Amino acid sequence: MAKNQENGMEREEYFKDRAGTVDARFHAVPHDEKGWAVKKEGQDDPELTTDSRSEAVSEAKRMAEDAGTMAYIHDKDGRIEDQFKYNN
Repeated sequence: MAKNQENGMEREEYFKDRAGTVDARFHAVPHDEKGWAVKKEGQDDPELTTDSRSEAVSEAKRMAEDAGTMAYIHDKDGRIEDQFKYNN
């Protein structure tokens, strides 16, 4: 198996293991054509969708702070641009 495939499978398992736990993190990500979403790791459906990147970022940070976990902020190409860690 190619190295990239192995890494991808390990990453999927990592996120799958955290899904639905207090360790699940929130991501502000591009969504559809022009919108943005806040997604919780391991869930297919977004917690929030919006036309505003700044709203998605604010909500991801708020949700992560409330949960005592992390918020990952992605750029328009889907790459992680910033991260914020919150502890309870």
